[in-house]
Amino acid sequence: MPAPRAGDEPELLAAAQAGDARAAHRLGKLYAQHGERAAAKHWWERAAAGGNVDSAYNLGIWHEKHGSLEEAVTWYEAAASTGDAEAATNLATLLLEQRGDPEAARKWFEIAAAAGSRAAARRLALMCEESGELGTAREWHRRAAADGDVASAHDLGFLAYCAGDDAETLHWWECAARGGHAESAYCLGLFLDATRDPEGAEAYYRLAAKSEHPGAASRLGGVALSRGDLRTARGWFEQAAAAGRACDQRMAGFVCVELGDTAAASHWFGRAAASGDPEAAYNYGLLLIAEFGDFAGGRHFFRQAAQAGHHEAAVELGGLLSAAGEHGEAQIWLSDPPPPAWARPAEPELTARAELAAAAIARGGGVPPSVADMVEVLSTWDVVTRPLHDHSDVVAWLVARSGVHLSAVEHLASVRGTLLRPGSAPWPGQGELQHVLTTARDLRRRLGVR
Repeated sequence: MPAPRAGDEPELLAAAQAGDARAAHRLGKLYAQHGERAAAKHWWERAAAGGNVDSAYNLGIWHEKHGSLEEAVTWYEAAASTGDAEAATNLATLLLEQRGDPEAARKWFEIAAAAGSRAAARRLALMCEESGELGTAREWHRRAAADGDVASAHDLGFLAYCAGDDAETLHWWECAARGGHAESAYCLGLFLDATRDPEGAEAYYRLAAKSEHPGAASRLGGVALSRGDLRTARGWFEQAAAAGRACDQRMAGFVCVELGDTAAASHWFGRAAASGDPEAAYNYGLLLIAEFGDFAGGRHFFRQAAQAGHHEAAVELGGLLSAAGEHGEAQIWLSDPPPPAWARPAEPELTARAELAAAAIARGGGVPPSVADMVEVLSTWDVVTRPLHDHSDVVAWLVARSGVHLSAVEHLASVRGTLLRPGSAPWPGQGELQHVLTTARDLRRRLGVR
């Protein structure tokens, strides 16, 4: 319907007063453009009474903003019952979000999706996911993705990943990444890292980094660091650090130390320490003492790190306190320091699997376990089984060598398998992961692995 033009008022008014529904609708639009809401409502009601669907839809919007929920539902329903997809989508959204009636909302979302609404297809997919109807959810996501919805393509990639379908995972994350979805490009990079394709992973990290994805910048920083390119690594880590990521602020600090820029290193270690990162606090303490002779500041940050369970910080703090004659507190830290943390560098495929698992758990509404804890579980298994040439009965071999109970080692193996082969079992929760992490640390202690 053509938009009203300036100067049309007399002509439209005459036609509308004579019962022309189209003219009444256009007159309502003209009044709405001038900010005369009451007059717009009046003429849209006249037009809707004459069968104008657009006016019924506009009245739904009018009442949603200025009137009552019940009136908005009535008018949206009047427009939606004629097959108007937008009205059906708005109606379903009101029924779901304002009335809390998912059953009625689903009915109208289905009508809207059948009429071609991409937004309705996506909402249906998400509703089906929440109710556990994953097959139906995939169908609605496919409809939305086929119509260009990159968020649904991204979600299809995750559903496929969680089901262990590698081909579908690649297909949908590639579709979303090509459509400009930075998170999909990053996830595809992780997936390729997890399947040992570092060149392909790097290409997708670069694609995600163009949209300033901090995780991609962090990964690219690691790639540059592995090549000995400290200046490039610094640029990537600082980009990720600027997004508030404490782990990347710490890494930026390390690289700046290597480059001899102690002022920048102090800045990044300080920011990470302020976020509660114990490793950064420890290194900030070292930097303050070594470069600036600030023993009071060093002691402050050693204490912060030690209280968070950092072994080396506790030992350094004990040494400083002893030198200052504060032997009582020094003895507390030196006699019973926190146990050393697991500090072995992890393989990229293991950190990638852990990140994908955390993202999948969070996307499903759960609270993901720590990525670092998942990496420790995966890395521990790799390290303690490295001497074994025949892995056909690795569990029995570990039990015989370590003395750890069979059921604990089997549980550790099961959780490891789930992280490496998604779809083989449900994702582990925080409690379960802490349980197997205890087993992993017990294995390392008994086998003398540090």
